[in-house]
Amino acid sequence: MPKKVLIITYYWPPAGGIAVQRWVKFCKYLTEYGWQPIVYTVSNGHYQLTDDSMMKDVSEDLTVIKQPIWEPYKLYQLFSRKKKSDLNPDEIKPGEGASLMGRISNWVRSNFFIPDARKFWIKPSIKFLDEYLMKNKVDAIVSTGPPHSAHLIALGLKKKNKLPWLADFRDPWTTMDYYRELLLTQWADRKHHRLEKEVLISADTITVVGQGMKTEFEMKRGREVNVITNGFDESDFLKEKTELDKDFSILHIGSFFARINPTGLWKALEELKNENHPVIDKLKLKLTGRVAPSVIESIKTHNLEQFLTVVPFQPHDEAIRQMKSAAILLLCVYEENKFIVTGKLFEYLAAHRPILFTGSKDGDAARIVLETEVGPVFSRDEVETIKQYIQLLYQQFENGELQLKSNQSQKYSHRLLAKQVADQLNRIVKT
Repeated sequence: MPKKVLIITYYWPPAGGIAVQRWVKFCKYLTEYGWQPIVYTVSNGHYQLTDDSMMKDVSEDLTVIKQPIWEPYKLYQLFSRKKKSDLNPDEIKPGEGASLMGRISNWVRSNFFIPDARKFWIKPSIKFLDEYLMKNKVDAIVSTGPPHSAHLIALGLKKKNKLPWLADFRDPWTTMDYYRELLLTQWADRKHHRLEKEVLISADTITVVGQGMKTEFEMKRGREVNVITNGFDESDFLKEKTELDKDFSILHIGSFFARINPTGLWKALEELKNENHPVIDKLKLKLTGRVAPSVIESIKTHNLEQFLTVVPFQPHDEAIRQMKSAAILLLCVYEENKFIVTGKLFEYLAAHRPILFTGSKDGDAARIVLETEVGPVFSRDEVETIKQYIQLLYQQFENGELQLKSNQSQKYSHRLLAKQVADQLNRIVKT
């Protein structure tokens, strides 16, 4: 008889993007290890990205409970003057508070919506799930955030039902890069830290996606924190053989924020263009997803506009096809936060293409790139070393030798990672 686990997550299909994939994939494989997931999510979530193709990984036998949520987008639109599709209450972008209306919007978001704009989901969810659990026995609870409101739902249930609880952090809380952009009052800042600590102390076990977060949370929690990285689903990459692009294509998949703009890469390519290097004859820059205007402007400033193609967000299956066919995969990580390990890194690994990495050279993501031997790592403003690397890869491309010599990414498969989740649940559940 399998044990049952209630999983509280805001992101669930039809949500698209990397945030939804972690627990959709874990739910897909947890049954192999003796755990039956029951998912609790929203019925009317505000998702910037949607991707119906993710539904293929949701078993018809999986119980998915959906409840409505009220999210304050009308209010935010009034102050920010943004379209609904542009809103992301989980993130404050640098410079967003430059205008008066922008600062008002930031201040309201920062001080009234704690821990995030999904706070209005917390109390109704605790009430609903408390009643659900009276009639439906489960053996454990999982919450995954951000949004960290999911953790507060689990915290409320923990206080009422004393169930074993695994709190899963895909990103940090008070050390997330955009946290410093919040216009927080001292009261709001203290409340964030208090809630963060209460979750860390109250949960029976904590899982995080990288070593940096493990170190941070162990200091705050005073107990062990466990790393279960993001990963990839092997079945997504075995569907069909993909031919490599005939062009020397450099591909970036996903949101391309201003703070990760690889200025050294654009400068290196500009120099190669000025030197009439043959790579320029076949160069293509492909950016798939939301791209910050400042990134596009930077590319134009370095006279590379003719090589640029920007494509809107693509369904997961198509994104994988593009990864497998690209000459080089571009991975840019925010240098000031060494803890960030974006989920796309692991799908890049599964695509088995060389990676051009820019970001913190001693951060968690850089460590994985080096460990798996998919490429060197660069600071985002390096020029000469990036230039040399591109020349090396282009020579291999021309010789038909642009292949990775080893593949050490298997330990990041979702099937194996789901076993780690099951192991954590087994540890906290008294048999």
